[in-house]
Amino acid sequence: MWSVLTDVQTVASWVTVVGDVQEFEHLAKYRTVLADRLGPFKLAADLEVVVTDLDEPRVITLRAEGEDRQVASRIQIDASMSLQPDGSSTTVDVAGRYEVTGRVATLGASMIKSKGEKILDEFFSAVGAAFS
Repeated sequence: MWSVLTDVQTVASWVTVVGDVQEFEHLAKYRTVLADRLGPFKLAADLEVVVTDLDEPRVITLRAEGEDRQVASRIQIDASMSLQPDGSSTTVDVAGRYEVTGRVATLGASMIKSKGEKILDEFFSAVGAAFS
């Protein structure tokens, strides 16, 4: 499971808002574009992704930060994933938070929360399909 869940190209393909990913250092540093439409805004934020904690093959924690200068908005994402093997099965725990500020945030928390939930649903559906 670890090798699939840390294959950045595979995981990025599971979420429609994530563009091509550039890898600068494996399991350490990446760059991508997060692109989507939020109400009247078309967001395309360049994100720098840095792995802040790594305990292979169990835990990975990352921070992604960036902005879309055209709509004057910033995005910050903190996320972690841990794998806990238990005999013939493995529990995957995912935790995180995201923050959107600037013009896009003026749309209100409910629209941003809805988009966040859609992204998470895509991710967890893909994880389920990959390991079912």
